[in-house]
Amino acid sequence: MSRKILSSIAFLSTLNVVLFAGLGLSAQTAPPAPQPAAASMQDEANELSVAVGKTVLVDTALPIKRVALGLGEIAEVHATSPTEVMVSGKAPGETSLIIWDAKGGRQFFNVTVRQISAISDDSLEGIRRELRLELPGQPIKLTVENGTIFIRGTVKNLNASERAIKIVSTGGKVVNLLDVEVPPSQPQILLKVRFESVDRTKEMQAGINLFSSGFGNVIAGTSTGQFSPPTISAPTPGSPATVTLSNQLNLFAFLPGLNVGATLEALEGNQIAQVLAQPNIVAANGKEASFLAGGEFPFPSVQGAGAGGVGAVTVQFKEFGVRLNFIPTITPRGTIRLQVAPEVSTLDFSNGIQIGGFDVPGLDTRKVNTEVELGDGQSFAIGGLLNNTDNETYQKIPFLGDIPIIGKFFQSIQKTKINSELIVIVTPEIVAPIEAGGPLPDPKFPKKFLPPNSGIPMNTPDAKTAANTPAPSAPVLPVEKLIDSMRPEKPLVIESAAGSFGAGGGGSTSSGASTPVPGGSATPTEP
Repeated sequence: MSRKILSSIAFLSTLNVVLFAGLGLSAQTAPPAPQPAAASMQDEANELSVAVGKTVLVDTALPIKRVALGLGEIAEVHATSPTEVMVSGKAPGETSLIIWDAKGGRQFFNVTVRQISAISDDSLEGIRRELRLELPGQPIKLTVENGTIFIRGTVKNLNASERAIKIVSTGGKVVNLLDVEVPPSQPQILLKVRFESVDRTKEMQAGINLFSSGFGNVIAGTSTGQFSPPTISAPTPGSPATVTLSNQLNLFAFLPGLNVGATLEALEGNQIAQVLAQPNIVAANGKEASFLAGGEFPFPSVQGAGAGGVGAVTVQFKEFGVRLNFIPTITPRGTIRLQVAPEVSTLDFSNGIQIGGFDVPGLDTRKVNTEVELGDGQSFAIGGLLNNTDNETYQKIPFLGDIPIIGKFFQSIQKTKINSELIVIVTPEIVAPIEAGGPLPDPKFPKKFLPPNSGIPMNTPDAKTAANTPAPSAPVLPVEKLIDSMRPEKPLVIESAAGSFGAGGGGSTSSGASTPVPGGSATPTEP
């Protein structure tokens, strides 16, 4: 029995030796196992995003051998298992993460750490709900990035844009990327003004001057002083007394035989002056417009005294005529608010003065400056005047003028009655331009002009071509572009000899020749 056991053990030992020898032989003859391929230097990068204070997990298929992070102040990395790492955000920014596996492969990650949004999903949805309620039918989209709300979409007007920004700004910082529908052109307002004035004057004069050029060897005269009496010169040897009339009255009587005469003032006068001015002018909504139909009259002006106390005299000009300045504004109620200042002025030589031999007239001016609100086509009498003046001047010689009947010869009287009526009416209307090619309102000329000499239009050829046809306007614009297009233009400044037109008054101007003024030196000034 023991001999059988020993034979079995020897057989098994021999078998093990053969097997191990076979294995060694196969290991020697088998081809070498393939080595892991070296990792490429152009590995593809993956995007990884995490918020500040938040954590994300990155899983790998093979066990992790090594991890490298670019900027530790932006993020940090911890291995939680052989095949898993945890990336935590520390501060906003960007960095890189590289993970090597046990077989030498590697993965690249672009890590972006973003700021935590202060807006919750509920808050953002509440803002969207308010936008839909306040601005129905206007597509507006909201996105949040790094705590900033970006608003996009198209709104109907600037007011809608402002309201949308106010609503969204309740959630934090807002970047306005809205587009606005291009608004229609501004309406034009036509202002019609009527100046209607009637001045009537009625005057009556009555008086008598008596004189003697030698009656009873007496030279004498009587006068109330109201009307200029004749001047009597004393006789000289060989020549009688002479009478000089300083005012040719309408009645004069002289008796040569008696050397007695009289001048009689008995006049009645009626004067009527009528003025009707109708200036019309068009302006855009909210813009100022000026109109002047008239001229300018010169008047001398003494400048500061120079050497020797003699001032230099220059010539200035002052405007007169029919002037109209106004600013129309269409209100939300659909009415038109007017700031209007119409004026009519004429030269008045009766109230003028003389300076150095020059007649400088006065100005008879009627002007109104007010602000009213009217509907389209309505009229307002913004100014009116009714003025009645009654002047009576009575003079007499004491005692003689009180004698019944005869005393009338020693009295004089002058009566003047003046009636002035003025009314100013304004009518604003919203108007549209005349269509291209439509008939234009031309005045009727009583005489024909000379026929054209050249027979060509005196303007650049205006036939429409592709070069001078404007492109159709865009239906929408960014908010900032629309606001920039609505900025007020630079005011139009017209420099002329009278200064800035429409500014009222007279600007300092000049004449090209010297102005002789007694007692002063005249200095010409250049235009």
